[in-house]
Amino acid sequence: MDSERFRSALARHAAGAVLISAGQANAWRGLTATSFTAVSIEPPLVLVCLDRFAVTRDAVLETAVFNVSLLSSRQEFIAERFAGRAPQVDTSWREIPHRLGSNGVALLEGAIAWLECRLEAVHPAGDHDIVVGAVTEAAEGTGDPLILWDRAFWDLRAR
Repeated sequence: MDSERFRSALARHAAGAVLISAGQANAWRGLTATSFTAVSIEPPLVLVCLDRFAVTRDAVLETAVFNVSLLSSRQEFIAERFAGRAPQVDTSWREIPHRLGSNGVALLEGAIAWLECRLEAVHPAGDHDIVVGAVTEAAEGTGDPLILWDRAFWDLRAR
């Protein structure tokens, strides 16, 4: 299977964009992901697929905690930055509006929802790891979701 043809086909799937954050002692890591979904309501479990070469993945595995900020339609620039398509984010996140969750990990201000997670399981899968998190806290914000479709970010309003 040609990888570019596979990527092009997957680009036709609309998905919500999230920011995965991990780290400790004000050295935060983060990445934009669309491979995020709920696994179970009881117990509350989610999964995200993380590239094996991502420093955020390393931080998740090292600390065994991570947070998920569900991005709002007004956070496209932040999504681009954490996807590596805009200026890099320093590890202190000085320019990124955030607060610490009860687990001590950064949560992005202005998101439409937040989940705090404890690492439950890691499953190798090709060039990524499937990371399962047990949700320990959840909260809702306001706004519309940021959607990735056809390799571009969209909101729910027609363009």
